[in-house]
Amino acid sequence: MGVPTALDVVDGEVRELIRRRGLDPFTDPGPVRLLVRDVVADYSERSLSSALPPIGDAESVVRDVLDRVAGFGPLQRYLDDPEIEEIWVNEPGRVFIARRGRSELTTTILGPGELADLVERMLRISGRRIDMSTPFVDAMMPDGSRLHVVIPMTTRSAGK
Repeated sequence: MGVPTALDVVDGEVRELIRRRGLDPFTDPGPVRLLVRDVVADYSERSLSSALPPIGDAESVVRDVLDRVAGFGPLQRYLDDPEIEEIWVNEPGRVFIARRGRSELTTTILGPGELADLVERMLRISGRRIDMSTPFVDAMMPDGSRLHVVIPMTTRSAGK
């Protein structure tokens, strides 16, 4: 991986502080929101007099870090959009949404391991798990959304 971005540095600092303070971003998001804002403000000041990459739009960084640590990363903006009826991911580089009954391929590309991390986080919230003994999972999220997950190797071998 190349040089870390401001978002990567702030994300790392926030995660370390969450761990040290024993915060849970899902059950108590208020203190995490304040923590992210404080870390972004502190980073902005430090970047003025150091070799840290510039932060750019601080509000955008706050939102992105909150999506990463207390939400579902790059999928969170779709989950927050009331016009979006469905989200499906065929592979890390092929994220689709349905809006007003029409499907669209998004520009969202999930990083290495990011999809597996998101699925694990979603399943943990639902109380379900997925592995080779349970390669298909249908779960209900706390907000009533449905989650369907299939282990990729299962779908490839099933079609042959």
